[in-house]
Amino acid sequence: MRANELIELFADTAEAINETLRGFQGESRRARTKRPGQYALDVRADAAALEVLHAATVRVVSEESGASGDGDIVVVLDPVDGSSNAARNIPYWATSICALDDEGPLAALVVNQATGVVNTATRGGGAFRDGVAIKASSCDRVDDAFVSMSTFPGRLLPWKQFRVLGSCALGLCDVAAGDFDGYFDGGSVHAPWDYLGGLLMCTEAGATVVDKKDRLLAVSDVDVRRHLIAAGTNELLAQLRTAAG
Repeated sequence: MRANELIELFADTAEAINETLRGFQGESRRARTKRPGQYALDVRADAAALEVLHAATVRVVSEESGASGDGDIVVVLDPVDGSSNAARNIPYWATSICALDDEGPLAALVVNQATGVVNTATRGGGAFRDGVAIKASSCDRVDDAFVSMSTFPGRLLPWKQFRVLGSCALGLCDVAAGDFDGYFDGGSVHAPWDYLGGLLMCTEAGATVVDKKDRLLAVSDVDVRRHLIAAGTNELLAQLRTAAG
């Protein structure tokens, strides 16, 4: 499949998830499964997504159901990134979808399901928010930086401000759009389905995303976990490394 066809497939997938969860409110929205950390809404969203994706010739790797399907392109899926936010109606949670081929990330869509804001990117084709091209921040000093993080930092730095908002996918997209100057994991780590969509957004928007130990990020292994750092400039990236866990 071509990159633009994948974006269309991902948009259909995200809409199927949105329709499934739209009437899922109240106490039922906070219901848990027997799997640690999993909400019932995660399972419902995953089922809706797979129904769409399995109609295409792709292999799917999902946070909720693992690997399924078959194809040369691997689609890495987080049906609900920021499940706790979604469960409590905090409007910062997303569906994140990224396709990988032999060369790495090819196409990605990350949609804030609470607000409807859609981020898309294709390799070599740029990154966009609701159809408008986005560009990362030029901030190069941590003292001037507005930073997003996951969990408490290993070391406090004199950043201008920081936020802990609960969605890695959206945090990286906000770095790509220049809303945040940087992002990093504090004591936490993330799986490929959390970060791959945001990784392509950042790359196409001029930002850099790395693992703290400089391990490969463009992978679909369900057991992989990475310690992320992202910034619009290399100077800020180097400074944030000292705070990342």
